Amino acid sequence: MTRPDEDTNAMRALRALESGDASVRLRAALAVGTAPDPRFVETLVARCATEPEFFVRDMLTWALTRHSPSETVPRLLAELRSERAQARSQALHTLSKIGDRRAWPAVTRDLLTDADDEVARSAWRAAAILVPPAERADLAGILVTQLGRGGRETQLSLSRALIALGEVMLPVLRAATTAPDPRVRRHAIATERLFHDPDAGFEFAVEQAKRLMALGATGREGG
Repeated sequence: MTRPDEDTNAMRALRALESGDASVRLRAALAVGTAPDPRFVETLVARCATEPEFFVRDMLTWALTRHSPSETVPRLLAELRSERAQARSQALHTLSKIGDRRAWPAVTRDLLTDADDEVARSAWRAAAILVPPAERADLAGILVTQLGRGGRETQLSLSRALIALGEVMLPVLRAATTAPDPRVRRHAIATERLFHDPDAGFEFAVEQAKRLMALGATGREGG
């Protein structure tokens, strides 16, 4: 049975999540995660959609992972249909941390190709974790359509997601090394080289790709 003082502390922590002071919100999220309660889930998920500070959002995600997936996953799946990009992104991020593969069908092509880079990056990470082995090749086919997109961080996120799928993604990745778009070719070549030499680093792989393209080579030529 929950004691009255525990209820009071819980309500105080939930109210603190709305504080104007980020450090107060951080401590509140820590407190809620330390003493998980199904009553907290709705507020935690809602706060993820609006919280402006990254480190607080990270603590909110941790707090949600401390709760039962049976309580959190359905609420997070509902957030994937939100019009607010941060709500979709944070829900995907949290689902990837929970790792419950029942969420996999909700990681749709629309999310994997979302116009918002943060949503797409979160979807790529979640998909690479949640995808069943039999569907990895199909996922790779969708992910390669995003090659060349965005800046360094976005491209690195996509490369990591593709590499996480293993050798099953190599045929579609290799096909992309001859794509008409030079940004796509460069990203595909860099990703393949990073797959074969993970210690090389993304920047080095990109520079190698540029040199190969300047020589008219592909990702499979020149070693």
